[in-house]
This record gives sequence, C-alpha cells and structure tokens, in this order.
Amino acid sequence: MNMMRYEPWSLFSQLQNDINRLFDESGQPAESSSATADWVPAVDIHEYPERFVLYADVPGVAPEAIDITLENGVLSLSGDREQIVPDASDGDVRRRVERARGRFHRRFTLPDTVDADAVEARGSHGVLEITIPKRAATQPRKITVQH
Repeated sequence: MNMMRYEPWSLFSQLQNDINRLFDESGQPAESSSATADWVPAVDIHEYPERFVLYADVPGVAPEAIDITLENGVLSLSGDREQIVPDASDGDVRRRVERARGRFHRRFTLPDTVDADAVEARGSHGVLEITIPKRAATQPRKITVQH
C-alpha cells in the first residue's frame, strides 16, 4: 500500500500565484524565495542505510541551470522554468496554459548524520537526482575493566 501526501491548498496557492502574476503592474517577476516561488517541484525522498536519495521533477529545466546549495545542514534547490512562447505567425487563436513556469525553490533540513562533502547531483529526462551519503556511524567501543 502506497501513501500519498494530500495537499488540499496546493491548487489554491497556484491560483493565487497566477492571479498575482496577472495583476502585477511592473510585468517583472518578484524577487523569489521559498515563500514567493512561482511553483514547487514534486520531490520523492528515499532513505537507505548508507544514503538518502532525492528525486525532483523539474521538466523543462536544464540540469546546469539548477542551483543546489548545502549550507548549515539545509539543502536548497532553485531555478527558473521559462514559458515557451509560440510563434505569433502560427495564428494562435486560443490558448490553455497548465504548466507552471517561473522561479522554483525547495529547502530540506538534513540530519547531522549526512556527509556534506560527498553530496552528488545529476539530471536526466527532467528528473534531478541528488545522492546524500551518510557518515559511517561511530561504533561503540567496549572498555574492559582491569583487576
């Protein structure tokens, strides 16, 4: 049985962002942070005995255009997905836009057990894969009492 996260307000948040963009007088995107991101990529997190692996869906974003930082135990992903503007000479009469565009930002607080120096990331087919190894656990040492 698989459990899925239910986010009833995600559609409302997306609608609010679309309305804010529509009525933005300047026509320029606002400074983005996690609170003002235009969209949020879906992420799966898997934990194994020796590592964590994050899979982030970022279709339409080149892997080299994604900023990944790890500072003070917080892993941050950010980037920008531009809207594809069709050629005006095609005679586009109607348009329906469902794909989110603009800035995205995600943050993850990592446990103290991760090896921050060995984090690796790679992207393929619109999926960003981040491997975060765990440090080798220190084994308890048995101390013998001498007579």
